[in-house]
Amino acid sequence: MSYMEAKAKYAALGVDVEAAIARLKTVPVSIHCWQGDDVRGFDTDPSKPLTGGIQTTGNYPGRARTPEELMADFDVVLSLCPGMKKISLHACYAIFEDGEWADRDKLEPKHFKKWVEYCKSRGIGADFNPTFFSHPKCDPLTLSSTNEETRRFWIEHGKASIRISTYLAEELGQPCVMNIWTGDGFKDIPSDRLGPRKRYREAIDEILSEPFDFSKVKPCVESKVFGIGVEAYTVGSSEFSLAYAALNMDKCIPLMDNGHYHPTEVVSDKIPALLAFFPEIALHVTRPVRWDSDHVVLLDDETKEICKEIVRCGSLEGSVNIALDYFDASINRVAAWTVGIRNVQKALLMALVTPNAYLKELQDTGDFTTLLVAQEEIKTLPFGEVWAEYCRQSGVPEDGCWLPMVKQYEQDVLVKRV
Repeated sequence: MSYMEAKAKYAALGVDVEAAIARLKTVPVSIHCWQGDDVRGFDTDPSKPLTGGIQTTGNYPGRARTPEELMADFDVVLSLCPGMKKISLHACYAIFEDGEWADRDKLEPKHFKKWVEYCKSRGIGADFNPTFFSHPKCDPLTLSSTNEETRRFWIEHGKASIRISTYLAEELGQPCVMNIWTGDGFKDIPSDRLGPRKRYREAIDEILSEPFDFSKVKPCVESKVFGIGVEAYTVGSSEFSLAYAALNMDKCIPLMDNGHYHPTEVVSDKIPALLAFFPEIALHVTRPVRWDSDHVVLLDDETKEICKEIVRCGSLEGSVNIALDYFDASINRVAAWTVGIRNVQKALLMALVTPNAYLKELQDTGDFTTLLVAQEEIKTLPFGEVWAEYCRQSGVPEDGCWLPMVKQYEQDVLVKRV
């Protein structure tokens, strides 16, 4: 079937696929830099293990070791993926020059100048994440620590991150989503659950006391059920994070990572629930396997449902900030990036070419028989032709064409990194 035939089939259901393609071209998706180097960053000894609830598995050859290598790999990804992109940076990706080094509480905008230059030259925006892990001052707690010196260090890191986020937003002319996540918690059953959460709340309050323009910098609080080494209790639980964001809607938004909930919970259902109260939310799209294992995003049911809800709720207009978050070192990292990004783009386009208004009318009028039949028949529409056209219009390879390019890059560049 040709694209024109597929277009006609969708038109019969009231769907304008050209309008859907044009709309998706304007939707920014933030791509996580840490897939390219296994969350190592550039501010600590790369030979030391990750700590603070972070773990990457696998040792596939070709990990980026320097900012230049990471940027080169990211350029390949940009050339293979359609749509509007941003890069999501962690604070540990600061770039120091001429022998300079600054600890995380002393980081400055200048340490991200090369990232700004990179983004400007490629016409992309940037988001930012304070790095509350893999550092000697994780004791193992950070913002909830009973140690005032430890807590003060991480508060100052959070404030520095606000200033860096402001710099990124102003230089690149796009809002910067700044996500606060820590691995604070306990491996075994705690005797005090309230104290750490009070300290955590006070610390975030102090971080957000740093002056910033909420239209430019979008601080988030991200929740989690549990993590490595904090299996029994996580300070920043879902209830804590949602309550904090709800009480601070003038300066903070909630962020949901679909790997950070119990296995039977789905973020797709939570999106419209939060949008009933919050004017803006943020997402980390990943793929958990039994727990928050951050596997490469697939075009699976939950990814499709997440994107359906974003579109159905009219949230492509800026009320949902979409970012990716996974790190797989068991396969080619450039391919892992590309697969996940293209799958999110597919899911968004699939949602945009769904006859949502028609389905909503069937639900509202109580015609659930027709609704069920329509929902099932939509699944066999020729979406592949629409996706291929989107790739062609975006100047990127269609499915079946990009992997040989990645394998060639692996032979020419990645396997030579030792």
